[in-house]
Amino acid sequence: MAYSDRKGTWMDSARKMLCMFVRTFARLRLERQFGARPFSPTKQLLASRDVERATNPRRHEQIVELTQRSNQHRTACQMNNFPLGLWAAAFITLNVPAAYAASEERSGSCEFRPVMIENFDEETAPNRRIESISSSRIGPARWTAHTPWGGDFGDATFIDPGPGGPFKIKDGILSITASKNQEGRWTSGLIAAADARGVGTGTRYGYFEARMKMPPGPGTWPAFWLAALKPADQRDGNVEVDVVEYYGQFTDSYRSVVHVWFNDPAKKRGKDEKIDVPNNSLVEDFHTFGVDVSPQAIVFFLDGKRVWSHPTPPELTYPLYPLVNLALGSGWPIDRTPNPSTLLVDYVHVYGRDAGPPEGCPPGPPPVPR
Repeated sequence: MAYSDRKGTWMDSARKMLCMFVRTFARLRLERQFGARPFSPTKQLLASRDVERATNPRRHEQIVELTQRSNQHRTACQMNNFPLGLWAAAFITLNVPAAYAASEERSGSCEFRPVMIENFDEETAPNRRIESISSSRIGPARWTAHTPWGGDFGDATFIDPGPGGPFKIKDGILSITASKNQEGRWTSGLIAAADARGVGTGTRYGYFEARMKMPPGPGTWPAFWLAALKPADQRDGNVEVDVVEYYGQFTDSYRSVVHVWFNDPAKKRGKDEKIDVPNNSLVEDFHTFGVDVSPQAIVFFLDGKRVWSHPTPPELTYPLYPLVNLALGSGWPIDRTPNPSTLLVDYVHVYGRDAGPPEGCPPGPPPVPR
């Protein structure tokens, strides 16, 4: 092979590698600026574009503009005659400061933006149809049926979706049912908006809310909680927020918890709070359980009313994604647990927000549209 041929081959390979870098960098710019990590940027934009136009026209324009820039960079990668070094220098010099500047310009905003609007109906599902719950992988499904790190907990085994499985969607309500199988063993279900690769939907700061009706009976252990959106093998210093943990034998209260997990058990820490409620109220009707996460504090809400707050741990450096499950036990007996027991979930909503001004943003759910 002639020297010129070898040189041309090397240059082509270098251009391809640089192109891959540029595309990845452009995607990270979108994620950094808007604070959320959807499982598929294209599908998430399509799914939320109508909401976005109605609630925040300027943000919709910014998304379109940045998407067009990303496409322009993709086209530029295909220009074989453009000097490689000059092209790379131009990209690094001109684009990196712009990305940081855009983020800084929005850093003082307290405006919410929809990240996940899951009503378990066709109108809010990606592509206007209900996507399945996958056993382990995000896309096209927006939920997986296990924790991304593959850990079951409690006295019921979380099983995959399918015929006879724990999940059912009817009339805009997701039901998660715990029951005994033919061998007399308890099975149940969990949904997580992320998978082991760190692919999923979440936001670092914002408001998370689920509307649920708890199952009656001792031994039930339903929960709505948040975990760090990153690859499953990166678990050191992860923040977990338990918005609601309900223990079926205690019918007049539930628990909210903030955990920080470390590989070294001696370093882990956490704080929990007992939230008192009218007796049996959580099993008799639906209620909303929400949490506002900001740089200053994690603030918990029940039916839109503030019930507890805790300082935000400094380890919160990643987005958080939602999980919902119906577990059993948690150290309490399940010999009197009703078979079957069903948790009803009306919706799961996630709204992203920037870090806000130094004094912080007013905590609470987004204002209801009029």
